[in-house]
Amino acid sequence: MKVFPPEKIRNVALVGHNGAGKTTLAEALLYRAGAIGRLGRVEDGNTVFDYDPEEHKRSMSLSLAMAPFEWNSHKINLIDTPGYADFVGDVRAALRVTDLAVFVVSAVDGVEVQTDNVWRMAEDLGVPRMIFINKLDKERASFDRTLEALRSRFGAGIAPIELPIGEEASFHGVADLFSDTAYLYDSGSGQPAELPEEMEGRIQRVHDNLVEGIVVADDDLLERYLEGDVPSVQELEKTMAIGVADATVFPVVCGSATGPIAVDRLANYIVEIGPPPTVRGGVEVEAGGELVEVEPSPGGDPLAFVFKTLADPYVGQISLFKVLSGTVKSEMTLHNTRSGSDERLAKIAYMVGKETELIGEVPAGDIGAVSKLNNTSTGDTLAPKGKPVRVPGIAQPAPVLAVAISAATQADEDKLANALRRLQDEDPALRVERNDETKQTLLRGAGETHLTIAIEKLQRKFGVEVARHQVRVAYRETITRPADAEGKYKKQTGGRGQFGVAMVRVEPNERGAGFEFMDEIKGGSIPRQFIPAVERGIRETMADGGVHGYPVVDVIVHCVDGKYHSVDSSEMSFKMAGRIGFKAAMDSAGPIMLEPISRIEVTVPADYQGDVMGDLSSRRGQVQGTTAAAGGRQTILAIVPTSEILTYAIDLRSISQGWGTFVAEHDHYAELPPHLVERVAKADEDDD
Repeated sequence: MKVFPPEKIRNVALVGHNGAGKTTLAEALLYRAGAIGRLGRVEDGNTVFDYDPEEHKRSMSLSLAMAPFEWNSHKINLIDTPGYADFVGDVRAALRVTDLAVFVVSAVDGVEVQTDNVWRMAEDLGVPRMIFINKLDKERASFDRTLEALRSRFGAGIAPIELPIGEEASFHGVADLFSDTAYLYDSGSGQPAELPEEMEGRIQRVHDNLVEGIVVADDDLLERYLEGDVPSVQELEKTMAIGVADATVFPVVCGSATGPIAVDRLANYIVEIGPPPTVRGGVEVEAGGELVEVEPSPGGDPLAFVFKTLADPYVGQISLFKVLSGTVKSEMTLHNTRSGSDERLAKIAYMVGKETELIGEVPAGDIGAVSKLNNTSTGDTLAPKGKPVRVPGIAQPAPVLAVAISAATQADEDKLANALRRLQDEDPALRVERNDETKQTLLRGAGETHLTIAIEKLQRKFGVEVARHQVRVAYRETITRPADAEGKYKKQTGGRGQFGVAMVRVEPNERGAGFEFMDEIKGGSIPRQFIPAVERGIRETMADGGVHGYPVVDVIVHCVDGKYHSVDSSEMSFKMAGRIGFKAAMDSAGPIMLEPISRIEVTVPADYQGDVMGDLSSRRGQVQGTTAAAGGRQTILAIVPTSEILTYAIDLRSISQGWGTFVAEHDHYAELPPHLVERVAKADEDDD
């Protein structure tokens, strides 16, 4: 493929709900452009875009994939994105580098939850949007119902520029409202024809509304229109293109990806009214502590932003990047402004699904790929050395579900850390952390499917098999009343023995205040050099666990008296005396268990508010209040025991039919109700 200037490039992401037909539409676009010789089918696992075994197994996209194609002397970089909520991190990555988001909406199912979520994401990022109403040839398809739902959900900017000719099995063409021309696909390709007589009245009404909606954006055009001068098709398209680039107008086209019907019309509109990188303007970057704008000019300094990392078992790491300025060429060396490493871009290419097509250079506004960058990850910036320019990274959604993992064998243990690092490079929405209290390695993600596929990738791509475990809750123990005890350690085995006695008094500290040790020894009953050993013994015992085996917190310990032997006493003997004394005192100090309490914010449509509040109450939660959120939603604020929301991501999705979102963070510790203590202890024993 030849090199195109920025004004001839269109960077487009297909987005929307799972099952709306994004991947099939992507295949149809490549087919209509002549880039592939046959239409692949998602269910057959033979598409250009869904090439991972996990995608074949589930018949759905699990990560972004891209392929370029030529259309009317332009280059369209097409990015197919996942529609399942667990993989929204890849959608955000795609939106960061595309200049137009095409929302694929099923005419059967209408506006679904992920369409709504991604629309708000694109709105926040200021990404131009247009809509393709798909599946008009399917049973129960309705263009009018879907259009009404779009207007209801997304407002007055929704502007249909095509109407379907026929519906369900009779759908066979579209009416272009700009040119008042029908395009019929009875013979496979769109043939211009006269508008059906029965549609003329409706088409005229929609056409007039469309023209009036467009001309108000241009004073000269509006004045001419009011004087009776009807703008030309080219003038209307040019004015609409300005509204699209400003993200104030959202054109609606329609068709069938499986037909394929009117897919070529979509490609035409992407070229005609979709913004090139030059129209959207420069990108803000950090330079010397300030934000500056970098224009997408091929003649500037080379600047590239890595938006996706792929782990290929044969090629190694592949970095997808967008050139923000200048021209990136093969064999060029650029500086990673995060890692501080120089990276040689030995061979750059275009990605076509899983395949690469080598190219000599990638100019500003275009998207390329390069393999084997040793110290570059998703979100990194590559710039000339000596120019510390950095593009803000890609904000990832906070993980809401966790699973504990461990290596299945010793051989897997040796490889696990590196495999997890590479897995996170490919999918930054995953988080790996070590919980020292529960002694578990936690893999956190956006949902059950996200985590399951991540674990499958560990085995398939990196050859590491792991076992899954239930996430343990970081319970703690404390005391409720003062108590005194003697810790005596005496051991005689011949020769020098061990002897140490420590008298301790324990009392509760304020919740969250931690541990305090009070040295109250008088008269040298314990020599000065041995008192720190008593404290160490107590600290170690607290960490090892109290009555139920959980770490002890919020305790004040007074070391009040003791005994020593001039020969047999040592640091070891007094450390052991401290351990024994603390254990004995705690047994008499009214020990209780503490459980972590989370603060949670759940955002759902108002229709689900009552169900969610009732569910939180059933989890021993306390609702603190509600606030209004955007789009007619409600945010419910509550505090709830952490143990009750370990799988809340799964449960909320079920309660709210996928419309609910939440964030949770640790708030404080509170006493675990006595009737639950035995249940918790038994559950941990069973897990062991």
